[in-house]
Amino acid sequence: MLEKLPLNLLSVIKNGENSMVEFKTAKEELPKSIFETICAMLNRNGGHFFLGVSDNGKIIGVYKNAIKDIKKNFANLCNNSEKISPTVHLEMKEYEIDSKVILYVYVYESSDVHKTSNKIFDRNEDGDFDITNNTTLVSNMYIRKSNTYIENKIYPYATMEHLRDDLIDRARKMACNRDSDHPWSTMNDLELLKSASLYEYNMQTGEKGINLAGILLFGKDETIKSALSYYKTDAILRIKNLDRYDDRDDIRTNLIESYDRLMNFMSKHLDDRFYIEGDQRIDVRSKIARELCVNLLIHREFSNPTPARLIITKDFVETENANKPRNIGYIDLNNYTPYPKNPKIAAFFKEIGLADELGSGFKKITKYTKIYSNSVPIFKDGDIFKATIPLIYNETGEKLELSNSELKDKLYKFIAEHNGVSRREINEFMYKYLSNIMDANKLDNKIRHLLDLLKADGSIINRGTNKKSNWFLK
Repeated sequence: MLEKLPLNLLSVIKNGENSMVEFKTAKEELPKSIFETICAMLNRNGGHFFLGVSDNGKIIGVYKNAIKDIKKNFANLCNNSEKISPTVHLEMKEYEIDSKVILYVYVYESSDVHKTSNKIFDRNEDGDFDITNNTTLVSNMYIRKSNTYIENKIYPYATMEHLRDDLIDRARKMACNRDSDHPWSTMNDLELLKSASLYEYNMQTGEKGINLAGILLFGKDETIKSALSYYKTDAILRIKNLDRYDDRDDIRTNLIESYDRLMNFMSKHLDDRFYIEGDQRIDVRSKIARELCVNLLIHREFSNPTPARLIITKDFVETENANKPRNIGYIDLNNYTPYPKNPKIAAFFKEIGLADELGSGFKKITKYTKIYSNSVPIFKDGDIFKATIPLIYNETGEKLELSNSELKDKLYKFIAEHNGVSRREINEFMYKYLSNIMDANKLDNKIRHLLDLLKADGSIINRGTNKKSNWFLK
């Protein structure tokens, strides 16, 4: 039975075509211009591509007996460097709506400049346009992508000897386990790297070789250290020893094994919680851990020396990773457009089955956090991206509402620990305990009430102003 068209994609169709949405009425074969649009979207901001939808958004559908051939042809052409270069790994999905089948492709924003049939296309509101012969526009596109994505940085003196062939073989097997006809099954190691855009040629500088994405995925530890000396991921447990830690894993290895170690750390220190979904028993802890760990590793700004961190406390799990934000503040999942920080790395994780479609991770974390701790996760965009998973639950798994006394005690200890905190810092701290028990518009009043209680007790004092408070122990 086919999956129903998700509501978010139905909303995309209803809003009509734009620079990130394209409809094609093709019923029995791929449109001839499909890769012009795919190329243009890869080169610009990515987007949504629908087959079986007319220009005005009417659902036409695709002939069911043609779907298998259309999908197979699309997959073959995505891996054909004469059709799209560098090659891409895009998934065409089938959805049913009003008893009709449409095909859907999510096109990520690529960190490469792509060509189709040896032409470079860009995208705007009017559609796709050929910029191959416009040297200024082509040059600007290369500059924009090289400045935005550090994963593109080429290391011309890095060789296959600097990589771990056992990891490449492991990745090949993971991809082939998902798709027995995967093109990597017949490729040697260098061909696989080129197929995944981990070994490339820079047309601006003339450099060719393994890029940073390839080194981070497959590099030997000493290779990674040489390429990115400050790179590390810290996993910390703080339950009893709040000043330092109760357990720690200092991770300075490739991204694939970093994922394994982060998952093991979370399995070691978080309780199992299972849930029956349909007729399947779901390990909720593993669902949350997978999405958190993947997000921490693949959506990190590697040009920033700040270590990525996974922190487990009694009350919450939090991840922190350096970021180049497009928005500042808490993320509203109903009004949020995700974008890949490292498209090559993200696409590779998706290809080996460790990641899903861009943007789906937040929704899964939200879904399973509600099951795991009856709480709502918090995502905050900024120079440091933070994801917080509250762990506030009682022994029966029911919602736990902390009393004013307990909340006041937590706030007092926070101020005491730092002895000089702004209202913004207090809000961020207390949000972890309040977001799952009250509406966002009530949070500010609740925190103000708790501060007033502590102030009335003579426990704290504001040494700032009413508009810019700074709270200390009295």
